[in-house]
Amino acid sequence: MPRAVYVLGLAIFAQGTSELMLAGLLPGMADDLGVSVPDVGLLISAFAIGMLVGAPVLAVLTLRWAHRRALLAFLAVFTATHVIGAVTPDYWVLFGTRVVGAFVYAGFWAVAAATAVSLVPPTARGKAMGTLVGGLTVAAIVGLPAGTVVGQHLGWRAAFWAVAAMSVVAMVGVAATVPAGRRSSEDVPRTRDELRAVALPRLWLLYGTTALSTSGLLVIFSYLGALLTETTGVAESWVPAVLVLYGVGALLGIVVGGRTADAHAVPTLYVGFAGLVVVSAALALTAAWAAPTVALVFLLGLVGFGTNPTLNSRAFGMVDGSATLVAAGNVVAFNIGITVGPWLGGLAIDAGAGLASTAWIGAVLGVLALGAVALGQGRPRTTARERPRTKVNA
Repeated sequence: MPRAVYVLGLAIFAQGTSELMLAGLLPGMADDLGVSVPDVGLLISAFAIGMLVGAPVLAVLTLRWAHRRALLAFLAVFTATHVIGAVTPDYWVLFGTRVVGAFVYAGFWAVAAATAVSLVPPTARGKAMGTLVGGLTVAAIVGLPAGTVVGQHLGWRAAFWAVAAMSVVAMVGVAATVPAGRRSSEDVPRTRDELRAVALPRLWLLYGTTALSTSGLLVIFSYLGALLTETTGVAESWVPAVLVLYGVGALLGIVVGGRTADAHAVPTLYVGFAGLVVVSAALALTAAWAAPTVALVFLLGLVGFGTNPTLNSRAFGMVDGSATLVAAGNVVAFNIGITVGPWLGGLAIDAGAGLASTAWIGAVLGVLALGAVALGQGRPRTTARERPRTKVNA
């Protein structure tokens, strides 16, 4: 695997830590900024908004840029937003930095994915995407608790400074390892070709599959802490340890899924989504007992993230070349799932269905994802001649 792919994974780790760490910093930020905890919680929503919009917009705006130039620009803006966020006393300035930071982070995801698959042969795309997604998984396992600890002992602003410092390190790595990509004019991708690439019906079905499966995982994970304490009866002090176990399962899923994504893409999706259905249903049925619930939390991370490399890399097999806008569509699909899943869970809980109902919703969404995979296999495959041709923007 080229060093640049690992560097891109490191950059995702740095930015993913920022995405996740606010969950552990809300009380301190609320006190310091003189606002309520729900107001600070809106900063998480602001990040989600920036992610949804940023990927397709920046994929188009920077389409004619070399990848290294775009990646460095995104990281520079991301670093600046965290420096400003670390020093501002104004809540709305901080809100704006979260939107802008997420905006360029989404653009980074799209270009980094296209860069990673352009640096490896088609048979290694799943491994490359697994490395990228692994950066976010490590952020959940290490970055989130580390950011929380830094925030508790040195203040939340120190956590922002730490993310800015890691982003600078990532910039150095990108500058040193990602090819400069000086190309002739005929190698420059055209917006028309990129738009043709994302017009494939099977590609949109894959995006829908991604959104469904991500919703199925996030509808459970978003309320997992409350489920553990209120339904299972796990002591609050043990919740972080259980969540780390989930992260370990997720990391193992990424590793295994990265190895099977290229040669066994469809079986990986079938096994992963079937696992999501079984684990979710079992979790709903056994949520009142600690031992099976803790074991199932580990398995939830394993099956939930085991399909991630395939979902990220499979789209590139449907077009000739590493279309940046195709990668942006993946980013949007994942973020739709991240947004819709918790919303569905909240509706069920507010209706009085209980916290265990989130696991039943996850099982249903897993069944729908399985159906989407089957539907995709039933559709006529696009031939190489029919595929839109896109240039590699390395």
